[in-house]
Amino acid sequence: MESALARIAEGLERLAPPQNPAPDWRSTAVAAWQEDRGFFPLSPGERIELDDLVGIERQRAQLENNTQRFLRGMPANHALMWGARGTGKSSLVRALLHRYLASGLRVIEVDKTQLAQLPQLIELIRRAPFRFVLFCDDLSFEAGEGNYKHLKSVLDGSLASGGENHLIYATSNRRHLMPESMQENLEAEVRGGEIHAGDTTEEKISLSDRFGLWLSFHPFSQERYLEAAACWVERLAARHGGDGRFDAARREAALLWSRTRGNRSGRTAYQFARDCVGRSLLELAPPSTE
Repeated sequence: MESALARIAEGLERLAPPQNPAPDWRSTAVAAWQEDRGFFPLSPGERIELDDLVGIERQRAQLENNTQRFLRGMPANHALMWGARGTGKSSLVRALLHRYLASGLRVIEVDKTQLAQLPQLIELIRRAPFRFVLFCDDLSFEAGEGNYKHLKSVLDGSLASGGENHLIYATSNRRHLMPESMQENLEAEVRGGEIHAGDTTEEKISLSDRFGLWLSFHPFSQERYLEAAACWVERLAARHGGDGRFDAARREAALLWSRTRGNRSGRTAYQFARDCVGRSLLELAPPSTE
């Protein structure tokens, strides 16, 4: 009987998809994790410097301070960055990676479909001599989804301390990671002259409350947006060549660019700058012979 069970187990192992071994973290800055594939390295993407992130200086300083303490083995918090799209939430994590890569910082991207595997992932990196940010980008949960409970349990069970080598950084467009409805406001009760949220609201808040550091990101004012556009035009021109001026004509072009997209953000400013500098480079290029 035991030999038959052993043969069945061996057969199941052969049928299971092979897992990638843990990467060499000395040469791997970013990796993704999936239950059926294990780790697989990713490109860290275009280099972004912390100083490139105009308009979010307060959020940048707070998250950098938290990350510095984490890298030094000091108490630090899991972080939730929430707010308007395109305001630099994900870019901030990438910029921190570039700044502190040599200090032992590594990033592992975790999709929300893999949250049930977080304990397994944490165990695989527990003895690695690096510091890991488990990065959940654009995280949110719809009504009826239950996998957020896996995240709650990990946030409760892995409080940041000098002995831990991982933190969870998450970005979301939702403050509490879940949709909120008018019906939930009707569940509130007045007790002793105070308003108490209903059970549904309390359950939602209980997830976001487990992040010790909350950072809010809001749409840019017009002046902030123009400041970011001017900064990106100058820096992209310095990197690639072309015209790095931000004169009155380009200011008007940047405003028109934001109006056509209905959005003022760091991402919109960056996209305008790429178009602006790219056009100036094309004008300077010799005519094509084709």
